[in-house]
Amino acid sequence: MPLSPPSPLPGRRSVLRGTLAASAALALPSAVAAAAPAFALSGRPRAQWGVQTGDVTTHSGLVWVRSDRPARMIVETSATESFRRPRRWHGPLLGADTDFTGTVPLRGLPSGEQIHYRVTLADPDDYRRTGEPVLGTFRTAPSKRRQDVRFLWSGDIVGQGWGINPDIGGLYAYEEMRRRNPDFFLCSGDTIYADGPLSASVTLPDGRVWRNVTTEEKSKVAETLAEYRGNFRYSLLDENVRRFNAQVPTITQWDDHEVVNNWYPGEILTDARYTVKDVDTLASRARKAFSEYFPISTLPATGEEGRVHRVVRHGPLLDVLVLDMRTFRNANSPGRQTDDTTGILGAEQLAWLKRELARSRAVWKVIAADMPLGLVVPDGATDIEAVAQGDPGAPLGRELQIAELLRFVKHRRITGTVWLTADVHYTSAQHYDPSRAAFKDFAPFWEFVSGPLAAGGFQANALDGTFGPDRVFVKAPTRANVSPMESPQYFGEVDIDGDSGELTVRLRATGGAVLFTKVLQPGRVGQ
Repeated sequence: MPLSPPSPLPGRRSVLRGTLAASAALALPSAVAAAAPAFALSGRPRAQWGVQTGDVTTHSGLVWVRSDRPARMIVETSATESFRRPRRWHGPLLGADTDFTGTVPLRGLPSGEQIHYRVTLADPDDYRRTGEPVLGTFRTAPSKRRQDVRFLWSGDIVGQGWGINPDIGGLYAYEEMRRRNPDFFLCSGDTIYADGPLSASVTLPDGRVWRNVTTEEKSKVAETLAEYRGNFRYSLLDENVRRFNAQVPTITQWDDHEVVNNWYPGEILTDARYTVKDVDTLASRARKAFSEYFPISTLPATGEEGRVHRVVRHGPLLDVLVLDMRTFRNANSPGRQTDDTTGILGAEQLAWLKRELARSRAVWKVIAADMPLGLVVPDGATDIEAVAQGDPGAPLGRELQIAELLRFVKHRRITGTVWLTADVHYTSAQHYDPSRAAFKDFAPFWEFVSGPLAAGGFQANALDGTFGPDRVFVKAPTRANVSPMESPQYFGEVDIDGDSGELTVRLRATGGAVLFTKVLQPGRVGQ
């Protein structure tokens, strides 16, 4: 059984207090106030999957909900939990085309404030039939530098056969993170394991039995749109996740397991579990479901053209540059090419990243990478899945693109870059320095790794010396696929001090332990 999570730090701003339980008692939106007697009617829409917010900035954010049937989405916001003088936002009609999910963009919000919101679902044919309002809250980003910022990051959720286990409190890491009361959560990819079916029980090496909550969609690898949707819906069965989502905004990116392990565009699968072998077809279906189940400002659920990579600006202290290291990459290979313009980002995304880094005026530029830079992540016996390929010499393959980016940061004297990632299912801190590297035309920088949040733990990966990494800290299992019943789960915490501008990274384990701390100073090219 996991240890109780820590209490929030004293002095933090107002947080959600009892609103989830009290939702039914609140007044309805005035647009449907006359429909109050219809609460007794059968067939009213229900939002049993909770609410969530995403890509929150100083004056905007997205609110998400899922209905159990066709419904009109109505959102109200207020500065108080009593919803005095609420502001109303009329949302979309939720239907089968988006799996009954929808988002409402909120604009013109006050900066640096706690926003309370409630979502009501109304029968599109009879507005007197409404569901019970579902409540949530979030903080907008500050517009003034002196306001502190706190956020968390992790990834790797419901992987390797370890799902929602009631015996250990479900996905308990979410409750620990909620109690840290962050401004937002950066989800660094592998938000689902579409290629990882769940069985009802698993016997652990010590003889104990792990029990999973199971669903039809999680009984096989995902291939159809409905199966991908069911995978994204699975985590929302957990009360910890729904409570977390109602309080903490997310910035979400994807990696490989949203589609299939180690995928790249154009791949044809040889996995016998799949009847659909064309990865591009699977990726299209997965992307559609991904866009439906996370509120992402650049990726509409309606099927319009969009993208995962984006910048989320969190006031004067922080820009989060979210990468997509999956959609535009070249094929996995041994990675020994001497010329590689596509790399892991694609030429267009690399140009975009350079532009956004150069134009950013934030004190800190967090580069949210869904894969690490200097850790060797293999794909089979000979190919490479990430960037580093194990040759400690001059850059080759995808390393060429990263070398170009690091050179750009140095020569443009871009300050305050920090790399955050997950993917490898352990937690570590790497410092990269040209004095140790084969490639020397870059400024020193830090890369911090966290995860898994609810998946199997794995041994530490080998380092590649091309960019001179020094593994300053690592906490990893000694064998593969250690269950969350046997080992803590990991998430990282970042605090930025509004007065000094210092950025403090803490690598945390569930149970309350701080495993490693590093304080970085602002205004430097490299650290």
